[in-house]
Amino acid sequence: MPKAEIYNNGLLAGYLEKKGPEDYVFSYENNYWSHASLPSISLTLPKTQQIWRSSTLFPFFAGLLAEGVNKDIQCRLLKLDERDDFNRLLKTASEDTIGAITVKEMQE
Repeated sequence: MPKAEIYNNGLLAGYLEKKGPEDYVFSYENNYWSHASLPSISLTLPKTQQIWRSSTLFPFFAGLLAEGVNKDIQCRLLKLDERDDFNRLLKTASEDTIGAITVKEMQE
């Protein structure tokens, strides 16, 4: 299943994985988790627990995706299914994102 590394200001913060059609998991990386001084990546994914599960792509990550005309252009140029938000995230959020978070696809 597809998996991504999540970086906060260039520091590996965790992993995002799509385990099934309605099964998404975000987990904080052990070193990031153990440093109390490092912030949560989002208010909706606080470091109160190390592993988070959701039946949909976490709204925080969905918020990193382009919308409207920009979405249409990305999907056409990269030949992506516009309904596959997880794959779009992997292919488009590795650079030039708004804010400190970047997403890098992990190769299997």
